[in-house]
Parts: sequence; C-alpha cells; structure tokens
Amino acid sequence: MALTKDKKSEVVKEVSDLLGSSKLTVAAKYSGTSVKAMQDLRRSGKDNGTVIKVIKNRLVIKALNDSDKFKSVDTSSLTDMLVYAFNREDEVAPAQTLANFAKTSPTIEFVGAFTSDGQFMPSEDVKALASLPSKDQLRAMLVGTLAAPLSGFANVLSANLRGVINVLNARSEQLS
Repeated sequence: MALTKDKKSEVVKEVSDLLGSSKLTVAAKYSGTSVKAMQDLRRSGKDNGTVIKVIKNRLVIKALNDSDKFKSVDTSSLTDMLVYAFNREDEVAPAQTLANFAKTSPTIEFVGAFTSDGQFMPSEDVKALASLPSKDQLRAMLVGTLAAPLSGFANVLSANLRGVINVLNARSEQLS
C-alpha cells in the first residue's frame, strides 16, 4: 500500500528523531527473511533497547539530507531492501542484535552504520564492532578484575588456616 504524503513526512520525521538520538544506526540487507523471523528480530532487539524498523531507503536518505549532522554522509550503499537498527543507550547493541540474529538467519547481511557524530561506517567495521563485548559484559569483566586481588588475598589467608587444620587432622589420625 502506498504511503500518503503526510504519512511519508511523519516517517521522515520519526527517522530523523531516531537518527539524531541513536548512538549507532546499523543498516542491513534482509532479503529472503520471513515475516516471523523479522518479528523475532524485533523482539530480540527490544531486550537491549534496540529499535528495529524496515523503512524505505529514499525516506531514510531524505531524513539524512534534512539533518545537518548527516548531510554529507555517502548514501550510495543504501540500496535493496534494508532493515535499520537504532539504539539510544549502547553503541554496540544494534550491531550485536543483527549479528546474533544472522547466526540463525543467514539472510541478514550488514551494509554499514551511521555513528552518532554523523559518519558512515563500512560493513567490515560493523562486523568487528558486533564481535565486541556488550556494556554489561564489560562491566562484569571489570568487576571480576577488581575482585580478583581480594579473592586471591582471601584464599591465601584461608590456605594457612586449612594447612593448620590438615596438620591437626593428620596428627589426630596418627594418635588414634
């Protein structure tokens, strides 16, 4: 069904808002992906705050051209049927969401991404970004690194106590 002119301007405004507030916007080809699979992709995106939309490329290009930040971005790679993933909080989440989905549905293929500072990132860089750990994983790694010396120190202290107890147990077995 064709969109009316008012509907198109609403979509362009919505895309402009999403682009302006998103830390990373990833574009990927989805040709051959079923409707059910796309619904699963949208659901998986909601878990980490990623908004996934299928938008006509010319409306996205219009939104890019209307924005001062994205005016000079090369839009020549925005061809074919594309899905766009936006995220306001996490730079890595849109790329990871699409990459994780692509493991089960190989019809998803990265085209590139738009960064929050108005740059276009090629698909190779997006793939590398998708392989990075998420913010929560990085926080867990940091906590583990910070806790390691404390747990090591606690193990050293308890090792001395265990040694004394083992010696006393061995001596009591000798006497009995």
